[in-house]
Amino acid sequence: MDAIELLKTRKSVSTSFLALPGPDDAQLNEILTIASRVPDHGKLAPWRFIVFEGDSRIKASEALAALFRKKNPEADDRKLEEERKKLAQAPVVVAVVSRAAPHVKIPEFEQLLAAGNAAMTLVLAAHALGFTAQWVTGWIAYDADAGIILGLQPGERFVGFIHIGTSTVPYQDRPRPDLAEIVTRWEEPGQG
Repeated sequence: MDAIELLKTRKSVSTSFLALPGPDDAQLNEILTIASRVPDHGKLAPWRFIVFEGDSRIKASEALAALFRKKNPEADDRKLEEERKKLAQAPVVVAVVSRAAPHVKIPEFEQLLAAGNAAMTLVLAAHALGFTAQWVTGWIAYDADAGIILGLQPGERFVGFIHIGTSTVPYQDRPRPDLAEIVTRWEEPGQG
């Protein structure tokens, strides 16, 4: 598939419809290497990846479910079962972590954007290798205790969790924005 077709056909599929096969070690290393080839002002690499695969997906999900139960004692069994699957549905989940920090020349916002670009490039690389990926956040991306369970270091934050696998459902594209509603062309003030 050429690059334009790749970009035109990328879409998300819900994590509950991502199954085996997922990327093997060599494919995952290739995906992560490609994801690291993003604009990076100052060559800071202000991101890192945490990989959940095999049993680690299940153990992390169980720990998250226990945390959710502690924070939400009124949660019913159905909701707790959802939480037990949080990172366990797709064969591989990659947490993209922003390490943005104060810097004498590089604004933290630019560093955060670099981490976001790493996440999007990871999604595209997975697609290029024939997999499907979904970028999600949810409560675990913003909860400090979940961050500790999942391995965040002080000052880090999650950009998202990229679930990677093979889609078990046919692709159905969603409506995309109308360019007329999201594109303007700049004109010099007083010239229009």
